[in-house]
Amino acid sequence: MVARIAKGVLALDEEIAELDALIQARFNEHRHATVIRSLPGMGTLLSVEFIDATGGDLDAFGTADRLASFAGLSPVPRDSGRVSGNMRRPRRYHRGLLRAFYLSAMASLRTCSASQAYYGRKRNEGKGHKQALLALARRRANVLWAMLRDGECHEALPTVTAPA
Repeated sequence: MVARIAKGVLALDEEIAELDALIQARFNEHRHATVIRSLPGMGTLLSVEFIDATGGDLDAFGTADRLASFAGLSPVPRDSGRVSGNMRRPRRYHRGLLRAFYLSAMASLRTCSASQAYYGRKRNEGKGHKQALLALARRRANVLWAMLRDGECHEALPTVTAPA
């Protein structure tokens, strides 16, 4: 019985590997594949989730702010009566797109010094981990929007050190 279950698991592993190869091949055919993958933290699967959530066409959004709003990364007003200026996280947004930006922000913290610096600045401003990570995800949405608009790949900027 164990041997039969093991054979079933191995067959499923092979099927998953075939599907991953198919997804990779289809993703590489997309016109924005190299631009999206150049952003640190955006692996193949997160890039595929981004293309799936947006339909691969950013003209439908118009601006980076609309993309961020669709992803749930921009605050919405929570005003009532004379009280104004209260902002909260939205209730209506695309969960898959938020997940893609959130996970890419987490992944970029490990490798990208610019993301680490931005996250550190937000933490020093008194924001908690989740709030700082969402701010980083919003920043990355703006950067990805600009990269796709201009058709340019991400380039790491050299770090500037202050003179002593």
